[in-house]
Amino acid sequence: MNKYSIITKTVIVSVMLLLLSGCEDFLNRPTEDNYTVDSFYQTDEQCFQAVNPVYNSPWYDFQRGFFKVGEVLSGNYYWGSSPYLTFTINSTDEDLTNMSASLWSVNAYCNGIIENIDMKAGPGVSEYAKNTVKGEALVWKAMTYFYLVRTFGAVPIIHNNSAMISAGDYNQIFKATIPNVYDYIIMTLEKAIEWLPESNDPGRIDRYSAYGLLAKVYLTKAGYGMSGSRNQDDLDKAAEYAGKVIDESGRNLLPVYSDVFRLKNNYSEESLLAWHWVVSNQWTSQNSLQSDLGIQGIDEYGATWGGYGGPSVDLQDAFGENALSLTRNNVDTRRKATMMMYGDMYDYFWVDKGGLDYTAFAVESMEYQSPVGANEVKHIVGNDNDHQIGIGHAMARMATSLSTHLLRLSDVYLIYAEAVLGNSASTSDAKALKAFNDVRGRSVQGYEAKTSITWQDIWKERRLELACEGDRWYDYVRWHYYEPAKAIAEIKAQRRNQYIGLGQYYTTGLLDTENTYYDTGAAAPNVTDAHFQLPFPDTDLTMNPNLLLDPVEFDLSTIQY
Repeated sequence: MNKYSIITKTVIVSVMLLLLSGCEDFLNRPTEDNYTVDSFYQTDEQCFQAVNPVYNSPWYDFQRGFFKVGEVLSGNYYWGSSPYLTFTINSTDEDLTNMSASLWSVNAYCNGIIENIDMKAGPGVSEYAKNTVKGEALVWKAMTYFYLVRTFGAVPIIHNNSAMISAGDYNQIFKATIPNVYDYIIMTLEKAIEWLPESNDPGRIDRYSAYGLLAKVYLTKAGYGMSGSRNQDDLDKAAEYAGKVIDESGRNLLPVYSDVFRLKNNYSEESLLAWHWVVSNQWTSQNSLQSDLGIQGIDEYGATWGGYGGPSVDLQDAFGENALSLTRNNVDTRRKATMMMYGDMYDYFWVDKGGLDYTAFAVESMEYQSPVGANEVKHIVGNDNDHQIGIGHAMARMATSLSTHLLRLSDVYLIYAEAVLGNSASTSDAKALKAFNDVRGRSVQGYEAKTSITWQDIWKERRLELACEGDRWYDYVRWHYYEPAKAIAEIKAQRRNQYIGLGQYYTTGLLDTENTYYDTGAAAPNVTDAHFQLPFPDTDLTMNPNLLLDPVEFDLSTIQY
């Protein structure tokens, strides 16, 4: 797949995005020979078809990189010699290059959709369709910039690709300041909220998707430029918008945590924003995370390479688990729904074989693979039969239809609790407590509801609830905004390394501490303040050297939707 430079990406104004015939109803779109730009956008259906691909295709190159940033960089996942594990990422990194390409492409796609709805929508197109489609595109645009600012820091604001092309200055743009970018995200989401309906078809973005994302943006922005505390106005806004989702959306948490990550719940009410993948002849519409993360042999294609990595020892510690034990405590059901460990059995993997016995499969039937005593669960479908049962059609080699959830209701609950807590040492606010206790109570057996919560309670809960979903590093970024030394100290103290001798231990059941142990030989990661903004890829810098210069103030009054 072509990897676009930042300049090339800014000139992408492809408006149709009609790349394949999808399998899911709301992802359907016509084939390329069925339209011209000028003849499209003539019906409500065509307008919705134009935005459908933004739920998958242009994000394809981002999906792998976002996991490495979100989970490997944060210390939640062990990935061998990955530069994301050792904080040695440079501007030539392929994943980083692909991430940047994908994000700028999504922005261009969304800009093109908005422009063409306004310019080319036929007289038969309803105002509802025009507004909803533009609202969906704006939320995806806001999500793009939210990833950009938290990954790279100050970035250019590209509001209209066509105008930039006409002006001929697309290789001369400057970075906007980080506060400018956050303000741009906020105004984009505020406009989306005006246009979006309160409810939409399952899986599609609605007004509460935008409210939830806006709450997360305000919670993140609250710490920027602060020292030791956060901006109270931003915290209040975060609580306000998260509260709207909780009180008004009618959405509820699924009763069983692991069900969130099963194919049957791709469009569940708990998911506010997600990539919805399809398996087809168009490669870039498919979820390829199982191939990256799944233990070897989990499917019949032989195309999974995740056995030699896995959820980190530090994450296991957070769940109260220990790979140097043959028994599991299973107090928190999220552990088993996040990572496979010795003794685990799964009834939703290998259904046609009576379930997956991880011990028998990983230990008895093959050389034990995991260097950390755990393997990935959340992004795994299983074998082809599991895919058939879950969604009604076959998967493909290195590809599934499992949705990737980017914003879940439980995240919004914890955002609300943290925003209400704010700069206080603790809170006993009834609504904040309920939000926190609802999240933790769903998964922890015998849980006794807390009557007071601290920031540390919420911080740890976010890690357990959202582990391996690509979000943890961005929690560190927002913490670093206002307490950088504490964020760095926690990362340096993590157990990010591997075990030695687990294969022998699990095979024999005998713990020989001289030959089976956690490897303390690796140095603590040399993380510094500079690592909280990843480098722009060389391809971007070559095409636009202004990215190396200091950001300039962007006049947001020149922007209109």
